[in-house]
Amino acid sequence: MAQNKTIPNQGSVTAFLDSVEEDTKREDAYALLQLMKKITGQPPVMWGNSIVGFGSYHYKYNSGREGDMLLTGFSPRKQNFALYIMTGFKRYPELMEKLGKHKTGKSCLYIKRLKDVDTDILTQLISASYEHYHTKYNG
Repeated sequence: MAQNKTIPNQGSVTAFLDSVEEDTKREDAYALLQLMKKITGQPPVMWGNSIVGFGSYHYKYNSGREGDMLLTGFSPRKQNFALYIMTGFKRYPELMEKLGKHKTGKSCLYIKRLKDVDTDILTQLISASYEHYHTKYNG
């Protein structure tokens, strides 16, 4: 069975964030780092080469495939930030409406800059998703 490509490792979060070339994006990355540390109470861990994750859970599908995944995290990609909101967004329509400029994937929130979104709403969104998955998988 195929192994996950994105797994936690011993990579330096600070070295990774320091390598972000654009000053504003690097500053936003450090702000997200502090925000997620505060919300989760967890230390940041590199997942793969480009994701900073907080906490983890173990999943097992009916097919037998299983693995570990981060509870929340982010990646400062060239075009935008990808924030991992593992619960998805359907359960938070009022927060999404108030968030500000963003796009979404299944469990990824894409924002260009932190100043494009309401950070209080972002904090609520990350907190709600983190708490839901933390309680569901880690009791």
